[in-house]
Order: sequence, then C-alpha cells, then structure tokens
Amino acid sequence: MTIKEKIATFPHSPGVYRYYDAEGNVIYVGKAKDLHKRVAQYFVAPERLTRKTAVMVSKIADAQYTVVASEADALLLENNLIKQFKPRYNILLKDSKTYPWICVTAEEFPRVLLTRKLIKNGSRYFGPYSSVLHARSLIDFIHTVYPLRTCKNKITSDTILRGKIRPCLNMHIKKCKGCCVGGISKQEYNRNIEEIVSLLKSGGREIIQHYRALMMEAASRMEFELAQQYKERMLSLEQHYSKSVIMNAEVGDVDVFSLVIDEGEAFGNFLRIRGGAVVQSMNLGFKMMIEEEQEEVLATFIAEIQTKFGELSKEIIVPFQPQMEIPGLTFNVPARGNKLALLELSVRNAKEIRKNSLNQQQHTDPDAYKNRLMESLKAQLGMSVLPRHIECFDNSNLQGTNPVSACVVFRDGVPSKKDYRHFKVKTVVGANDYATMKEVVNRRYSRMLEENPDDLPQLIVIDGGKGQLAFAYEALSELGIIGKVKLVALAERMEEVYQVGDPYPLFLDRNSPALKVLQQIRDEAHRFGITFHRSLRSKAQIQSVLRSIKGVGEKTEQRLLNRFQSVARLAEAPVDEIAELVGMKLAQTIHEELNRRHEED
Repeated sequence: MTIKEKIATFPHSPGVYRYYDAEGNVIYVGKAKDLHKRVAQYFVAPERLTRKTAVMVSKIADAQYTVVASEADALLLENNLIKQFKPRYNILLKDSKTYPWICVTAEEFPRVLLTRKLIKNGSRYFGPYSSVLHARSLIDFIHTVYPLRTCKNKITSDTILRGKIRPCLNMHIKKCKGCCVGGISKQEYNRNIEEIVSLLKSGGREIIQHYRALMMEAASRMEFELAQQYKERMLSLEQHYSKSVIMNAEVGDVDVFSLVIDEGEAFGNFLRIRGGAVVQSMNLGFKMMIEEEQEEVLATFIAEIQTKFGELSKEIIVPFQPQMEIPGLTFNVPARGNKLALLELSVRNAKEIRKNSLNQQQHTDPDAYKNRLMESLKAQLGMSVLPRHIECFDNSNLQGTNPVSACVVFRDGVPSKKDYRHFKVKTVVGANDYATMKEVVNRRYSRMLEENPDDLPQLIVIDGGKGQLAFAYEALSELGIIGKVKLVALAERMEEVYQVGDPYPLFLDRNSPALKVLQQIRDEAHRFGITFHRSLRSKAQIQSVLRSIKGVGEKTEQRLLNRFQSVARLAEAPVDEIAELVGMKLAQTIHEELNRRHEED
C-alpha cells in the first residue's frame, strides 16, 4: 500500500498523526481536528508546499495516527510525542533549562521548599518560575511571615508524643513554633499551609482581604494583640506584592500569551495574572524546522505552558486566535483597555527575548547572524535573492554650496569601506536634491557596467522619500538594470520604506533586524557624506580668504599653508617671516588684510 493509499483510510476524527522515514524514525508529529483532511493536504497539491515542507514530504515512508476524544487532547498528546521522539521537522523548544518550583511536601507537618525536580508523591507544586530570584524571594517571604519548620526530620503525631526529636535553633529564635515538640497544633500549622497554598495560587490578594477581615473582627472583640498579628501579616503581603507588576484589579485572573516570529524562529512570552498582578512569567524560544502558520505555533506554545503549569485560567488573552479549541477556555483578542495593556506588556517581553537572542548570536555565531539579517531583509522587502551586496546614496549640501553625494557599500551586512565613493556634483546647478540623485546614481552604475558588471548590488537604498526614489529609478531605467536590482528609499521622518510602484510606504517593525540594517547603512552614508562635505567647505573657506588677496595665487597659497598650517597662524605670524616666502610688499599686504578681516569679525 502506497503512502497516498494509506492516508486515504485515515478517519475524519480528531487525533495525532506521525510521519516516519525509510529507517522507521519519526520525522514529524502533528495534530488535527480532522485527521483525513489535514494529512491529505500534504499530498493533494504538492506544488503549494513551501520548499522545506516539500523536502519533508519527500522523505515520508509511512504514516500512523492516534484518535483522541477532542482537539484539546490531541494538542497535549502532540506535545508529549514531540518531547518523546524529538522529530527533525517539528517545532523544537530552544530552552532546555529546568525551572524551579515551590513544593509543599506531602507530610503530616508539610515543609515549603524550592526544588527543580517534580516527584509524584502527593506533594503540591507551584510554578515553574522563570526567575529563581523571584521564587527564592517568595520562599524567604513565606518563612518570614509563617513560622514553618525547615528541618528534614520525619515529624508525626507519634514522634511528638514520644519526644523523639529535640528542638533546633529555629525554635529558640522564634523562626519556628516547634511542631516537633508540640509547640503548635496540627490544625493551626495546616491552616498556615493552606494560606500559603492560597497565596501561591492567587497571588495574595484574597489572603490580604482575609487578614483585613480577621484584623477588624479581632479588634471589634478588643483582642488587640491578635489584631496586630493579622495586621503585620497583611502589611507584609502588601509590601511584597507591591513589587509585582500591578494592573487594574478588575482584570481578575487571566493568562496572557504573545508570540514574535522571526526568520524560522519564534519567541513566546507567558504571563500569569492573579488578582490583577503578574505573579509568574516565562519566555520560551522555538525553532521551526518547516514553515508553520503563526496560529499553529501559538497553539504549540500554549500546550507547552499547559504541560509545565497545569490548568490554565478560564480566560486566555492572545494576540490572535490560535489553531486550537479547549473546552471551558475562552481565547480573547483585546482591542482596548487593561487587557490590551497586558498583551502589549507580554509582546514587549517577547520582543526583548528576540533581541537578546540576536545579540547573543551576533557574538557566538557571526556567520549565522549575518545570514539571518540577509534573510530578514529578503523577506521584508519581497526580494528573490539575498541582499549580500547593498549600496546606499545620500546627498549633502549647505545652502546650495558644495553639493556632494556619498555612496557606501555593505557586504554581508557589514561595511566595505574600500568600496565607498564620493561624488562632486557636476551637472546640477543649485540645491536640486532630485536631479543630484539621478546624476550620481547614473555615474555610479554606468561606470560599474563598464568595469565590473557582475558586481552590481542586489539592493540599492536611497536616503529620502518618493521624489529621490523616482529620480534614482529613472537613472537605473536609462541604464537598463532596473530589473536586476531592488531599489528602495528610506525616509528619515518615520523610518518608512518606499518601493517603486507602491504608493503606500512600508512600515517595518521598529525592532526588526531588517530595519536595523537599513538604518545602519543610511546613517553610515549620511556620516560619510557629511564628512566629505565639511572637508570641501573648509577648503573653500581657506581658498576664499587667501585667494581674495591681490597677488596670492594657487602656488603662493600652497606655500603659505605648508609653512603656517592655517590662516589663523598666518595672521599671527610676523611680517618678516611671511616675507621669507613671498617678499616684503606682498607679506605686508597679506598681514594687513588678514588682521583687518579678523577685526571686522
């Protein structure tokens, strides 16, 4: 039976499918609401598949499936099978760290401790916590407020009655009430434990309200010492949770997911909100081995968090609807208000993780980093080839004087300074930025076509807007190379990208690697052009001062500047010293003229 014949027998039921290669290795695991329809998509229209997906399909030798009761079950089974088989073409978690949990042990007098191991012995686990500092601060807070034991002794009602355990230092310094010697009843001890469990579940808001009620009740009974104890605990909780990110309490209990996808990688952030406060946060990275829809990636992310954290909130805030349905859960894409603010906070975290990943890759694997930049530019600008050779033009003039243009060259995302070029504008009169752009673009590529036509850039960037872009396009069209290169303009006002034939600008993500590269090359062209322009202006000013003096020509000017280095030093020099170069009469004229102008200034 061929693979196509086999998948034709797949049922129209929710489930999980697995693809195997010729050696019997699982190469892909997927979930589906309808197994038959989903799997058939890979084989019915192969011409619609992306390149990576087509490669995977070509290696499929066998397919198996497992039917489950619901799409939610399929999601969790898929997640477990991916972890078990680690298929080559599946989304893979990049983060392999073991996150800490807070454990409430399953003992007669439970302990509350930090652990990285989950042992199924009846103990209760809360977390995981992406920040070990946050988890430790919670542990410290719990042991400060609640007099719990920290020893590893096996304490039971029997050992207490028989006096088998001697109290430790913690009891003497009042950090523990000495449950080992009956210093606290089992009922009171477990009330403290249940308060801690409630705190870890809800973020403390409910306990603060509970303590406030107990405090008022004790005060009404004139039990002021007890009321003070409740007040101290309440204030300690408020102080601790004031350090959390507090949103509007009306938000309630929700979970927030955001996702940023960038060139084959995805970065997700998860926030757990309890009582309006962010009580947990986790960032995860994913490597996408084949092209995946963002809805599919988000569903995978949610499944992974559900595996780690257990039950999710009934309301889940997402940037878009994921490719999944879970009974009892509502996916909400907010458009305004506090929930949108939460989503934006989560997105900022995801973008920060992407930025950190890029920075790390830049130092650890510079070649991969450069390729990623090129891939990002190619995708964002809709190019057919990688822009490994980029050139950028910038015009510079001051009130119409000394108009110049600069061309800078980037190869593989880094400056190639030996290829930089300056242009003195020859045919344009006055400050005509558009005509200047056409002239220098024409001069640059007409010469390149004569000397090295194989070295044309894949991308040309113009510093400016629609006008500069149109004149550069004219120059390239006259040279017959407009179809061989990609031409764009980057405007400085809002960093918008203009493309030929598109009346609307393209706004790239402010944090995208593509925009960063365009900004870098534009800024470098601006710097290079300004430096050259200042040099010409400086020379022009020197020439205008000396050449305006009767009797001073080019050679005389050069002799004077070689000797005195600047016009200022020449003005301060004695007449006799100047006369050694030009004679006494001209020396007196130069000395008088320069000093007269200095007094006028």
